[in-house]
Amino acid sequence: MRIMRQILALALACLPLASALEAAAQEYPTKPIKIVVPYTPGGTTDNLARLCAQGLAEAWGQQVIVDNRPGASGSIGAKVVADAAPDGYTLLLATSTQLATNVALYPNLSYQPLRDFAPVGLLVKGYNVLVVHPSVPAKSVNELIALAKARPGQLNFATSGNGTSQHLSAELFKTMAGVNMVHIPYKGSAPALVDLLSGQVPVMFENILTVVPHIKAGTLRALAVTGAKRWPTLSELPTIAEAGLPGYEISGFYGIVAPAGTPRPIVAKLNKELSRIISDPNLRERLLNQGFEPSPSTSDEFTELIKAYIVKNAQIVKEAAIKVD
Repeated sequence: MRIMRQILALALACLPLASALEAAAQEYPTKPIKIVVPYTPGGTTDNLARLCAQGLAEAWGQQVIVDNRPGASGSIGAKVVADAAPDGYTLLLATSTQLATNVALYPNLSYQPLRDFAPVGLLVKGYNVLVVHPSVPAKSVNELIALAKARPGQLNFATSGNGTSQHLSAELFKTMAGVNMVHIPYKGSAPALVDLLSGQVPVMFENILTVVPHIKAGTLRALAVTGAKRWPTLSELPTIAEAGLPGYEISGFYGIVAPAGTPRPIVAKLNKELSRIISDPNLRERLLNQGFEPSPSTSDEFTELIKAYIVKNAQIVKEAAIKVD
């Protein structure tokens, strides 16, 4: 009976705290919200953050500011949010690089995704397209694999940098196909694409939005997409799994996290509003045209997704012996 009385007393003591958290969530937000973007302005992550900021501002009547903090594969911006007050007013629009890949790439990472963040929700997934310069004789995935096997170490592939989704896509391809292609990392997609278009580098895995105009113009040849299913705006293109590597699938993701310790009611309120924004039919069409698959989730589902990506990306990094500069 004494134990039961202690449990009851503890439960009663927690009631005021629960009530206070619920009241805070109902009032939230009462001041401007900041969404930190760990990349420079104008990129895909920045554009997505601004869409979310606009939607939240319109829904809640509060200013939502996008704060760009680029550097160190997004680690600088991630650390800013990890160290912020857990009150829902500082958020991070993170990618799979910050929340999964960096764990394997940086032994002394300044933050730990599952320890330092409260996942709010997944927003979208993004996929890459395997493209080649028209001078490359391969017109299919199987032909590219055969070409790479016939010329081991002679085919180069460009990426926007070590550890990026483009790099992981290529390394998984190499491992599963059993081919030896040489990685040429660039400081961003733009210079890599310039050399690909000129034929200086013959192969690249690149995001859909970037390469579609060149595919349509005939200046690049698309062979397949990296996702588990065909992309709606490129439905004629097979997946890499369909085209010759069964089981191949890789994607990047974009989602919102808050500092660890952010009250659950505030996380839930943010999740509900962001899911509504991403699910809007007009925005969905816009996102698909930009190469994003709208994929709203619960906070718990996002947490499990991050865990799964940490394991998968660590395996790719280990097998490919990827090192950061």
